[in-house]
Amino acid sequence: MTAYIIRRLLLIIPTLLGIMLLNFVIVQAAPGGPVEQLIAEIKGHDVGATARITGQGDVGASMPTSGAEKYRGARGLDPEMIEEIERMYGFDKPAYERFLKMLGDYLRFDFGTSFRSDRPVMDLVMEKMPVSISLGLWTTLLVYLISIPLGIRKAISDGSGFDLWSSGVIIVGYAIPSFLFAVLLVVLFSGGSFLDWFPLRGLVSDNWHELGWWDRILDYFWHITLPVLAMTIGGFAGLTMLTKNSFLDEIHKQYVVTARAKGLTEKRVLYGHVFRNAMLIVVAGFPAAFVGILFTGSLLIEVIFSLDGLGLLGFEAAIERDYPVMFGTLYFFTLLGLLLNLVGDLTYTLIDPRIDFEARETG
Repeated sequence: MTAYIIRRLLLIIPTLLGIMLLNFVIVQAAPGGPVEQLIAEIKGHDVGATARITGQGDVGASMPTSGAEKYRGARGLDPEMIEEIERMYGFDKPAYERFLKMLGDYLRFDFGTSFRSDRPVMDLVMEKMPVSISLGLWTTLLVYLISIPLGIRKAISDGSGFDLWSSGVIIVGYAIPSFLFAVLLVVLFSGGSFLDWFPLRGLVSDNWHELGWWDRILDYFWHITLPVLAMTIGGFAGLTMLTKNSFLDEIHKQYVVTARAKGLTEKRVLYGHVFRNAMLIVVAGFPAAFVGILFTGSLLIEVIFSLDGLGLLGFEAAIERDYPVMFGTLYFFTLLGLLLNLVGDLTYTLIDPRIDFEARETG
C-alpha cells in the first residue's frame, strides 16, 4: 500500500500541471482581462485608476491604431500608459513565460498579489478559509450521517409506509435548491417575519475574542446553524437514494441469500456483508461532494448569510478577472480534490480489506 500511495502522490504532479495549463489557456483566451478592465475604468474617467498608472489625473490623447486594436476600448489612450498597465499586470511577457513563472512561484506556495485588493493571495485564502471549511466540513458530515442510515432503512423497508413518506420528503429536498431553503430559514428564524433566534451575518460575533472558550464554541455554532442546515437539506436527497439503491442491489444478490441460509442474523448479513459492498459507490463520491460543497455549493449561502468565504472570493475574482486569486484558489481546490481522491481510495480498503490497489496495479 505504501508504494501505491507514493505512486498516487507522484501522479498528482502531472495531473495538477495539466489542469493548471488547461485553465490558464482558457482564462487567458477569455475577453475582458485585467488590462481591459483597468482601461474601461480609465475611459470611464476614474481618476484613481489613472493616477495609480501614470501618477497624474489626466489621460493621454493619442494612440496608434495598432495599439488600439490590441485591447478592446483602448482607442485614444497613450501607448505608454498601455505598456505600463501591461508591466503592472505582467502582460508585457509572453503567455508561456507567465505560465512558467506562475508554476515556479506555486512550487514555493507563492500565489502572488491580488490585482484588485493589492493583498497577497495566500492571506486572502487563509482569511476566507474558516468560513468555507466550516460550511464544507459540517455540511458533508451531516449529509453523510443522515443519508447513510436513512438510505439503509429505506432499503430494508422498501415499499413500506416509512419508505413512501420519506421518499416524499426526499423529493421535496431534491427539487428545491438549498438557497431557497436558506431564504425560508432566514424568514422563519433570523429576524424575518417570525422569529429572531439566529444571527444573519458573519461566522462569529464581533466580541468573539472577548468570550470564554465555551462561549466561543456556542457562538460559533449559533452562527453556523442556519447556513449548514440549509445546505444539508438541499444535499442529503441524492446521497440517500444512492445509498438505498446500492443496498437494494446488494441485498438481492446470491451471496446474501446464502448468508441468510447459513443462519446468520439479519444484522450480521447487512453490516458484515452487504454494508462494505454497498458503501463503495457512496464512498467514491465523497471527494467530489466535499469539494463541491466547499467551493461552488456554498456561494449563494455565503451571500444570503453574509459569510465571506472561498466560494464568494473565487466568484468575485472571476468576475473582476483577478487572475492571481483565480489561479490561486483553483490551484488550492484542485490539489485538495486530488488528495481527497487518494483518501477515498484508502477508505475503500478500510470498508473492504479485500481491495488491494497495489496488487491490482502490479497484476
